[in-house]
Amino acid sequence: MQKMAATSARLAGVGMVYMHSVRVHITRRFSEKGWFRSMFVRKLETRKDAHSNLLSKSETSDLYKMQFHNVKPECLQAYNNLEAEVHRKLHLDPDYPCEVIGSWNTWYGDQDQAVHLWRYTGGYPALTECLNKLNNNQDYLEFRKERSKMLISRRNQLLLEFSFWNEPTPRPGPNIYEMRSYRLKPGTMIEWGNHWARAIKYRQENNEAVGGFFTQIGDLYQVHHLWAYKDLQSREDTRNSAWLKEGWDSSVYYTVPLISSMESRIMIPTRSSPLQ
Repeated sequence: MQKMAATSARLAGVGMVYMHSVRVHITRRFSEKGWFRSMFVRKLETRKDAHSNLLSKSETSDLYKMQFHNVKPECLQAYNNLEAEVHRKLHLDPDYPCEVIGSWNTWYGDQDQAVHLWRYTGGYPALTECLNKLNNNQDYLEFRKERSKMLISRRNQLLLEFSFWNEPTPRPGPNIYEMRSYRLKPGTMIEWGNHWARAIKYRQENNEAVGGFFTQIGDLYQVHHLWAYKDLQSREDTRNSAWLKEGWDSSVYYTVPLISSMESRIMIPTRSSPLQ
């Protein structure tokens, strides 16, 4: 009986130590979780300013427009020639506060598609000024009329630039470009930005990062990351090398749950594109 009592006492003691360790572990986990959540969630609850003000470059007031034109297959070359002529004229005209950052044809993705990225220096007032002037520009109206005969469909988005991404500037070629488009779950844009502000440093080795943008008008909660590579094999090698860097895997792990859907386009710059 004494041995049984002693054994019971030892088991009870072990049980108390175990329960204490479990409580400590749970407390630590909740404490760590609370600390982690405070980085991304609690700060959001106390913010009073718009997400776009927190994420975009405060030193500039640039606004970007992304155009997606689906062209009749037999008209693609004529379309590219027509667009190049009009873009060149707008570039040379100082009265228009806009410029083409890049123009591409989709290689892998939607076929016979043209993508154009515009920058309006001065934000929404610059956009409005350009639209008003173009609506009174007879040559431009004739261009739109001619272009409409070549298109199947078109859509556009107004974008802001992430503060932590590279500034999209002209570069020599030849390059191929990948545009990775992410549709985020509503309410997760700040969290996405927090993670990518750290993740972008892992993708600068080969100068592949071109620009990062998020929508303001159009498909909301959509992000576009633009990358440049010498060719498809260079793309594969560059992306694989990122996984060898400590920290990249964590960035991917924490951003994947924020995504509703994603799309990748491989694009070839047109002859007139400043991004070659």
